[in-house]
Amino acid sequence: MGDDRSQRVGSALSALVETLIPPIVDEDNASLDERRDEAKALASSIIDGLGSVQLVPFQLANVVQALRDMLRDRDGGSEKATRVSNLLSRLLEQPVLSQKSAILLLLNDLAEDSSIDENALRSDTPPREPPKSYRNRNGILDKSNQPPAFEDAFAPNGLPLLPAHENHSKQGAVVIEDGYQKHRPGDESTVHTLGKDRANGVDTVDTVRPTEVSLLHDLPFTLQGLSSNHLPFSSRTTLDLPSTLPLPMISLLHTLAEPSLLYRSLSDFVDSRDEGLVGQSLRSTIGMELRSYLGLIATLEGEIRRAIASVHPEDSRRGIGKAGVTLKRCVVWTREATMGLRLMSLMAEKAKSRKGGQLITMIHSFSSSHGDPFVAAFAERMLTQVTRPFYDMLRQWIYDGELSDPYHEFFVHEQAPPRDGSSSVDPRRAPATSVWEDKYKLEEEMIPSIITEDFARKVFLIGKSLNFIRYGCGDSAWVEAYCKDASSELHYGDTATLEISIDKAYKTTMARLIHLMDNKFQLFEHLRALKKYLLLGQGDFIALLMESLSSNLDRPAGSQYRHTLTAQLDHAIRGSNAQYDPPEVLRRLDARLLELSHGEIGWDVFTLEYKVDAPVDVVITAWASKQYLVVFNFLWRIKRVEFALGSTWRRCMTGARGVLATVDGESGRDWKIARCCIAEMIHFVNQLQYYILFEVIEASWDQLQAAITKPGATLDDLIDAHTTYLKAITHKGLLGSARSSLTGSREDSFTSQLHHILKTMLAYKDAVDGLYSFCVAEFTRRQEKSARFATQKRGGPGVADDDDLRSPSPNLTLMTAAQKSLNSTTHAPNNRAGSPFPISTATISTTASSAANDSILPALRQRLGDLSKDFRNRVNVLLGDLMAQPDADMKFLATVMNFNDVYSPRKRRRERLAKTPGTVKEGGKAREREKETGLGKEKEQGSEEGKEEEKS
Repeated sequence: MGDDRSQRVGSALSALVETLIPPIVDEDNASLDERRDEAKALASSIIDGLGSVQLVPFQLANVVQALRDMLRDRDGGSEKATRVSNLLSRLLEQPVLSQKSAILLLLNDLAEDSSIDENALRSDTPPREPPKSYRNRNGILDKSNQPPAFEDAFAPNGLPLLPAHENHSKQGAVVIEDGYQKHRPGDESTVHTLGKDRANGVDTVDTVRPTEVSLLHDLPFTLQGLSSNHLPFSSRTTLDLPSTLPLPMISLLHTLAEPSLLYRSLSDFVDSRDEGLVGQSLRSTIGMELRSYLGLIATLEGEIRRAIASVHPEDSRRGIGKAGVTLKRCVVWTREATMGLRLMSLMAEKAKSRKGGQLITMIHSFSSSHGDPFVAAFAERMLTQVTRPFYDMLRQWIYDGELSDPYHEFFVHEQAPPRDGSSSVDPRRAPATSVWEDKYKLEEEMIPSIITEDFARKVFLIGKSLNFIRYGCGDSAWVEAYCKDASSELHYGDTATLEISIDKAYKTTMARLIHLMDNKFQLFEHLRALKKYLLLGQGDFIALLMESLSSNLDRPAGSQYRHTLTAQLDHAIRGSNAQYDPPEVLRRLDARLLELSHGEIGWDVFTLEYKVDAPVDVVITAWASKQYLVVFNFLWRIKRVEFALGSTWRRCMTGARGVLATVDGESGRDWKIARCCIAEMIHFVNQLQYYILFEVIEASWDQLQAAITKPGATLDDLIDAHTTYLKAITHKGLLGSARSSLTGSREDSFTSQLHHILKTMLAYKDAVDGLYSFCVAEFTRRQEKSARFATQKRGGPGVADDDDLRSPSPNLTLMTAAQKSLNSTTHAPNNRAGSPFPISTATISTTASSAANDSILPALRQRLGDLSKDFRNRVNVLLGDLMAQPDADMKFLATVMNFNDVYSPRKRRRERLAKTPGTVKEGGKAREREKETGLGKEKEQGSEEGKEEEKS
């Protein structure tokens, strides 16, 4: 048995030595084995020496009985004695343990309050001796042979003192950073250990070791951040500890120093000033928690005083543990409070750069995302107090429509007007629009995490609507009554009640606002009036207005007077179904003139205007009014072309049965071509009108009606729906702009194309009128000739009377009208000189009819052919662009206009002149050459006509 034990010990020592003694660099195996053998021999001698010590065994029964008596004498010791008896029974049954009594004595010595007298447990047992190997030959201890570890272990005063430090700030520092204790040298918040500076040989404090009783006596003051005899504060963030204490005691004091330093820093934070209601609420909440902490300290102080009073002065070192209060138990009792102080310190540090909703979000993050249940519960308790100012602002906003936020902590921000008096709001926008959209803004970064973003937007809309009802709609009485009836207290944690209150306030406020806009301010009636009058929805009114204004609008723009236009507008209203509309609508309809330009006529400057005021201009904004004006001018131009082509068509069809039938042989083919081209233009205009009025405006109007009449619609929904309605009209109504790929600027692609097409139609209409005047003149000439032949036949050789020679001929008047019509179609709007048809009325006589026939009719034919060709080319380009659009309705418009494939759609080729004058692209050069060639031919033709007139 002994041999087995020796083998086990030897193998264990070999493994231990090989582990503890690694090889040295560049060391051979022989020297390594020699060092390890020496260490193994030394360890074996120590073990053998220890084994030779004869330990006096204790009486196991005495030890067990002493333990039971000790536990029985304590409060509640019967239960502990029963548990110890069970454990002792299990210990005695273990056959492996041989020194059971020694184990029990060791456990008793390790206990905090051991009170068993070891001398009573053993009889005549000498004190334990050191190993035999450290005795001399006479059996006396040889201290020269003892290692330092044995000297320290068998010292009469126990463990040695802490080594003195050369610099206290480099050892024992306790740093409070982000609410947690960290040991780092040189930090600001430190715990210093005081002792004797061995390097200098100077005592910093009294070297007498303070007892645990004295430390417990000073502990309540330390936990409150106050200096005491043994635990003084050398600075605001530094606590000094005595270095005469053993390491376990120093470790306990380090732990107890953390709440004291945290308390001092939090007290400074509470006493600081913060310009913010939520920040002040946080300081108040932390102050309440610190008062609770002081209550805990007061309770702890009472326990310490009772424990100290119950301990005998001579037994103060060991009897305090028997009283039930020790430093270790104080650490346990203050552990939860320390965690709370640590968390509040972290909050206070982060609160320096946050305010309002951001501060609430920071505290709520500990409650929602932290894994420690204590931290989550502590943060929830703090949120209940911290969020009170926030919920007060929220309650006043959603029930009264007033923003009470002097420090800008709420997520709704009121825009302050500029101090210099200049308005930063767009001057084109209406005042009510500015109140609704620009007075209040939603600050998303200030929305606390306790509410969602959708919830915040709903709250923002409720308060803004109430404010608008009070100040924009002038219905403050309803707001005050609503506030009295619906106002309730809001607080954190009652999420269900808060959501119910917000939903109820949202529905009530939106319903009231829509009711006011519909009934009191007649918003929907104004939208219908705009559709009827500015979007040409009232057909009989527009037709009568155009018929009554046509004679006036044909004159130059400078000769137009507003009172004349207003009178004709009233006449159109009284003569159509518009007279049955409400007077409130009709008084807002007015006729006005746009800005005049040189060479324009009344058709170019006339427009209708529908005036709106607050609060309707929140929906019908200045931008919306401008869009309505753009659409009206475009539709009015189309109506004008339709009216002009219709009058020309009626004249042609009427004349075909009378005057034109007489001259059918000379101009019959021209009239067939002209009637076909006019019919083609009328078809184009009708299809364009149908598309815009029905496919675009009516379809968009149905969508607008569905959006503004749906349940729960808000004023923002109305504004968005109306904006979408106007954008759809302008885009699908061929009024949208596109960016040029060549110039990079925005150009009205469809608008410019339609403008040129409509302009070509009007020019063609003027050319047809010139052809009609020419035919009438020819008809008159033939009638005069027939009358002259009849006169000669009745009265002999006919000679014209003097009165006949002096009176102007009707033929002369009609020729002059045809010439003016031809000139109007060939001249630019500024009527510049250099006409290719310089026929003067003073030189035309009754004898010049044949020359006029030879010159005017070919020019009219050429003009009609050029205009017809230009019209077809432009329509082909327009249809090609429409076919390339992604919108199905635009493609359908191209299909309807070209239902019989008479056109050949092609995409427009964008060409532009180079920046350097005189340099053009190849396509531009070709067109310039064609223009020059055509102009030269017209000049030659005009010069030949001048020569013939001079000869005549």
